[in-house]
Amino acid sequence: MATLSLAEKLDKIKSPGLQSQKRTVVVLQAVESTLKEQNEAPTPTGYFAALLALLQQANANDTVNPELATPAVYLLDVITPYAPQPLLRAKFTQILTLLAPVLLLQDAEPLLLRSSIGCLESLLLAQDAASWELSVSQIGPRRAVAGLLNMSLDHRPKVRRRSQDALKKVLRNPPPSPSLDHPAADMCAQTALKNLEDLATKVAQARKKKSDAHDPAMIHALQLVKTVAAASGGWPTKKIESLCELLLGIAKSGNEYMTMAAFEIFEMIFEGMTDEVSSAKLPRLMEIISELRPAANDTQLVPPWLAILSRGYDVSAQVEPDETFQNLPQMFDMVAQFLETPSENIRISASECLVSFMANCVPRQVILEPSIYDEKILEKVAKTAESLLTVQFQAAWLQTFNVLGAMFDSLRWRSFPIMMNVTKTIGEIRENGSFRNKKDADEVIGKAIRAMGPEAVLSVLPLNLARPAKGQPGRAWMFPILRDYTSNTNLAHFKSEMVPLSELMFQKVLDHGQAEKTMEVKIYETVVQQIWSTLPGYCDLPLDLTEAFDQGFAEILANLLYKQVELRLDVCRALKTLIESSQAIAEIQDEEEDLVLQSRVSRATAKKNLEYLSQFAGNMLAVLFNVYTQTLPQSRGPILQTINTFLSITPNGELMETFDRVSKMLAAELQAEKPAEKEKGQKSKDHMPSTAQTLMDLVITMSVYLPRDSFAALFEIAAVIINKEDEPQLQKKAYKLIPRLADSEIGKAALQERSAELQNLIFSSTEKVSAPARRERLAAVTALLPFIPDTSLHFIPAVLSEVVICCKENNERARETAYELLVQMGHRMAGANSVPIDNSKVPPHA
Repeated sequence: MATLSLAEKLDKIKSPGLQSQKRTVVVLQAVESTLKEQNEAPTPTGYFAALLALLQQANANDTVNPELATPAVYLLDVITPYAPQPLLRAKFTQILTLLAPVLLLQDAEPLLLRSSIGCLESLLLAQDAASWELSVSQIGPRRAVAGLLNMSLDHRPKVRRRSQDALKKVLRNPPPSPSLDHPAADMCAQTALKNLEDLATKVAQARKKKSDAHDPAMIHALQLVKTVAAASGGWPTKKIESLCELLLGIAKSGNEYMTMAAFEIFEMIFEGMTDEVSSAKLPRLMEIISELRPAANDTQLVPPWLAILSRGYDVSAQVEPDETFQNLPQMFDMVAQFLETPSENIRISASECLVSFMANCVPRQVILEPSIYDEKILEKVAKTAESLLTVQFQAAWLQTFNVLGAMFDSLRWRSFPIMMNVTKTIGEIRENGSFRNKKDADEVIGKAIRAMGPEAVLSVLPLNLARPAKGQPGRAWMFPILRDYTSNTNLAHFKSEMVPLSELMFQKVLDHGQAEKTMEVKIYETVVQQIWSTLPGYCDLPLDLTEAFDQGFAEILANLLYKQVELRLDVCRALKTLIESSQAIAEIQDEEEDLVLQSRVSRATAKKNLEYLSQFAGNMLAVLFNVYTQTLPQSRGPILQTINTFLSITPNGELMETFDRVSKMLAAELQAEKPAEKEKGQKSKDHMPSTAQTLMDLVITMSVYLPRDSFAALFEIAAVIINKEDEPQLQKKAYKLIPRLADSEIGKAALQERSAELQNLIFSSTEKVSAPARRERLAAVTALLPFIPDTSLHFIPAVLSEVVICCKENNERARETAYELLVQMGHRMAGANSVPIDNSKVPPHA
């Protein structure tokens, strides 16, 4: 919002809305009249001199005349920000002498006090470094600040708030000098601290008598400290130690409002230290907070202290990431000791603090390219973490699991090999019969798998299923964890370990023959399914895609798609994930590339992966098409989604060949289809749809990837099928083509170019719409609407009656689509800039 000029502000005063302001208007008019009589221009300097004389008059005879002082000080507050700064410096002593009696006036009106505070603020902002050197005992800026500090604790909220705002503004605008802090910052901090100390003593004594009489004053004192902290870029360095100690004591008091206020002040101090100028104070502050470490079993003080420590190192990591990381082993070790305490609250606070350290204090460069020194630091932290799994810390294992999970999340692939012992120990704890928190252990093992990869984790916690050794437990329980957490690893491990294991288990099932399945055989079948359920994770951004995904592996997957119906869903998900995970990285903009977030896979690598996979697209599509035709409708979704994903990477030449082949097959089917087959196509989802319907599904899926010169053939297919009223299911699919095209840029261009052709197709097929296809037809019209030019708006009245009739359809989804289309029609006409509709072009039947 633009700042008002002085003239605008004075004009606003001259037209008051309140009775109470009329006296101010009279005074202002008198001042302006005097200036006119003296032939002086109405400048800020002129107004200032006249109002100063008026204020002197209000202070005559050692008493203050509130009726004259209030409007005079109010107007002085308005004028002072516009007055020249040299004038304010020159007149400082005179103004302060005149304002002092007003500020000391018993029962002064809040308006008078707020205006006086405003005058002081403007005066103090104008002072230079030399004037701030005067002591509080002299008439100078420091004495004015003392007055503001006093009023910052006033019992009246508006006076208190105005004083605090003035202090904040003054402290945030120091005069030019080499110091980090404002010259008055120390004085403000000292005064605020002294008030807080005195009140903290009184509150503590009152607590013994179960009284809360001093609590409001304490809250006001904390607000003042918060104001100084916010304005001083944290807190003056010399006073920071005593403030921390005092705030921790207040946080211990048990009063939630005071504890929250104390935390807010720490937060304010840390926030103020995120800028370059104030960040120099941060190391000393963190040192002081660490030195104030409470006794390990102090249940009241340890949790707030840990919360403050956690927040402090969060800020420290932002300001000085390398130095903070170097301190990590020492800090981690210090906080980890609190996990030994019998108090659960302290253990939870300690674990949350350690989780925060891991989340905030490990720079991304350490993950990408660690130096030898960085690796040593991580090893120290891992060693401390390993010690937390000893019997000494057994009571804290649940909290320790949270910390270890955070370590795996933070260190990612750098967890290997330093966290291998931790992983092995957790697995052993989990297998102990008396251990009850298996779910929590499973989560940490899962995070270890996600960070280090299944190969590393299985090297210390082997499955022991293929050749179980005596005394070694089988770990089939790990399959669900592998399924849920595997990603961004080596696909070769699945080929070398999981595929042979699957073959071994499946052979045991085959060896059983046709006899009734025993429990053992059912277990083998389940293990086979669990093995393949991990494949999508191995295919999620694998590190060795071009080496591991070869022709042999593609053939294994094709064979499974044909022969193992129960594994089909997992194989489809894996193939889809293989492509989509690389596509997500390939689409990242150059400036956004982040190899930590991208899990070590660069855009260039992702593009190479997609180019490599495109070589398999033709053969895989052929397999998927065949499997799709053999699958019941309710199970086709995942297959069609996988087809769609492979089409997105299929080279144009192969895509055109595939489309031509499918189109010819569809044309042949439409000509050869007999009535019995048509009838079969309309049956329930438990029966196989007609071949024509299946081929039409494939055509619709392919449509958005086709080059523009294929659209003539595509629309020709649609036109033939839309007019087949005796095949409602096929007709429904044909109408789905238009909304599908509207989802792609090439498709949108085609709808724009062929808008007239499609309008005519909609007109000509009105009488041939089967009841089941009505909703899809309405959806097609809705998708086409944005592509209709303003010159063809007669299309809307031409289909309007049909849409209105469909609002009464029995089918709820058809009704909803019709209502939505009516709304869209209204929007389209409104956006046509009043272009007239040529009703002569509306077909007669409409």
